[in-house]
Amino acid sequence: MVPHLATALSGPLPDLERNILDATPAIERWFRLEWQEHTPPFYCSVDLRNAGFKLAPVDTNLFPGGFNNLSPDVLPLAVQAAMAGIDKICPDARNLLLIPENHTRNQYYLQNVALLSTILRQTGLNVRLGSLNPEIKEPTTLTLADGHHLVIEPLVRKGRRIGLEDFDPCAVLLNNDLSAGIPGMLEDLHEQFLLPPLHAGWAVRRKSKHFAAYDDVAKRFAKLIDIDPWRLNPYFASCSGINFHEREGEELLASNVDMVLAKTRRKYKEYGINETPFVIVKADAGTYGMGIMSVKDASEVKNLNRKARNKMSVVKEGLEVSDVLVQEGVHTFETVERDGQTGVAEPVVYMMDRYVVGGFYRVHTERGVDENLNAPGMHFVPLPFAASCHLPDPEQRTSAAPNRFYAYGVVARLALLAASLELERTDPNPEIY
Repeated sequence: MVPHLATALSGPLPDLERNILDATPAIERWFRLEWQEHTPPFYCSVDLRNAGFKLAPVDTNLFPGGFNNLSPDVLPLAVQAAMAGIDKICPDARNLLLIPENHTRNQYYLQNVALLSTILRQTGLNVRLGSLNPEIKEPTTLTLADGHHLVIEPLVRKGRRIGLEDFDPCAVLLNNDLSAGIPGMLEDLHEQFLLPPLHAGWAVRRKSKHFAAYDDVAKRFAKLIDIDPWRLNPYFASCSGINFHEREGEELLASNVDMVLAKTRRKYKEYGINETPFVIVKADAGTYGMGIMSVKDASEVKNLNRKARNKMSVVKEGLEVSDVLVQEGVHTFETVERDGQTGVAEPVVYMMDRYVVGGFYRVHTERGVDENLNAPGMHFVPLPFAASCHLPDPEQRTSAAPNRFYAYGVVARLALLAASLELERTDPNPEIY
């Protein structure tokens, strides 16, 4: 089922989508050549925003949860893509260890783990789950809401290899983003493939590094199809040494907010856009929509009240925020209708290896077009990427679902390519590339 969607098609976005559709052969060749030079992450999800005058990624997750929100129709495609990824790193792989997040009581997350395990098993792998949670001291059976079960076992380190008591994998897939730090148990592994690598975890990774890489990718791609790269790329700035509790770094933060807003206003004026520019201030490391606020004036980040400072100062695993990303806000003018309710929506695209395998709309009925939708009260509507993302139809209007979803897949793959560049640039052992 294609979800009912509505988009404010004002401004140049239809032309942008038409440029993408007309350049499809050149685009696919360009990607093919790029993947000869760079290795994509094993999997990835990208949050996009469609402003009606701009289509851009706003977040890229290298440890995607939410596979349970994909349409069942896309699973064969996901299996094929996973098989391609596995063949690339370990063609004779037999055993794979999947390491999930520690929160074993989150039913939605556990359903994601179950589906991810199913996809991997369909590639011909023996898949078992090992936990970094110190509370898991013996094999533990978890019952899912649909009646299925997961067995999670304690990790065992033997020399320079990691596995389970009676399970020695050649590949280890992290679905744990390491926000709490890099455990020694995962360091210095010998002849085991760890996916993604440790420096992809939030203990090391910074969003500003990713968007610096994306800036390079977007400029080259924009030259390929002869467009202004801003139409695919949000401005950003990064700030270090911020302490929201002690109110340190407020002037630096305000200055960066002012700078990004000023650059955005100039672009709005150039394109005759009448919307109000805004920026998103968020932790430079972390996920789950924590440590994030929408700002329309630099004065808003000065003299924050205690509640706002508390909200911005801590992210997942209770980590203190000291590095902050100031990112040009991208409106989302898409809405999705379900059960008689209309909510503001943003597409989230899922990839395995270099292939788009599915996606969904993140929908929130209580948030506005200039607000973060990754917040309590959101729901998900699957996108039919299995066919339409890969089969654009230039004979149809640009807003037709196959064409809209193809454009989403192109921009998401730009973010995927940026992630591969980011991992190369931040790798502590670059000689492996």
